[in-house]
Amino acid sequence: MSSTLEGGPQGTPAAVPTVRLWMTPVAAWRLLRVLLHILIILLQSVTVWRSLDRAGLDRATQNWSRKMLHILGIRLDVQGHTRPGAKLVVANHVSWLDIVAINAVVPSRFVSKAEVGQWPLIGPLVTAAGTLYLVRERRRDAMRVLGLMSQVLRDGHTVAVFPEGTTGDGHSVMHFHANMLQAAIDAAMPVQPVALRYSDPDRAISPIAAYAGDTTLMQSLWWVVTAKGLCVKATILPLQAVDHADRRLLAESLRTTISDALSD
Repeated sequence: MSSTLEGGPQGTPAAVPTVRLWMTPVAAWRLLRVLLHILIILLQSVTVWRSLDRAGLDRATQNWSRKMLHILGIRLDVQGHTRPGAKLVVANHVSWLDIVAINAVVPSRFVSKAEVGQWPLIGPLVTAAGTLYLVRERRRDAMRVLGLMSQVLRDGHTVAVFPEGTTGDGHSVMHFHANMLQAAIDAAMPVQPVALRYSDPDRAISPIAAYAGDTTLMQSLWWVVTAKGLCVKATILPLQAVDHADRRLLAESLRTTISDALSD
């Protein structure tokens, strides 16, 4: 339920999906249910959530995320199993849906730009979920966030990042920036790679979910709610130890591992 580090699509422009006009009534119903789902969980975040421990909050996050995918008409296909306990989840980045998909598989605390905390509806929600905020205007704030990530990992929790730093079209994995991986190295916690792929009945790699290029958030949301048979496949890959690791070499190894999984 948290947001990504970057604020919008900057990757390769995605192919424009064909909108099925006959799906408009279904889309309207889905949008209404999405709004109600957000409002209900927002109310819970300022009431019930405050009495939950981290394990309870993780369960609530996972249940909320799985239901959100169901409301949007997206099937979740999970292959593999995540490691219990603290870890840094690293995934390729295709869409704003990635956050929901990852939380549906392995509830995590994400890193987000600080402005997200001020967004109506979403801001209080992601704050309650334990988002780690980065003030991008402050040059040294990345070091502060790295320290927070390391401490959260040492406390036994899971943190998730998208090392590409922006969204792509789903056909390839872009360069992995290594800076955020330093948190796992400092905390001596393993990294859990996750490969995300979106497909539909017509295409093995669907352009529907891709939030890239000049696509706006509203366009992306409309494509998703008018889609039929959209599926997100989350492949949980083997853990990678970080003992005495070089973060740049680790970043390249993770990128190769995820890219190979997507090309299979």
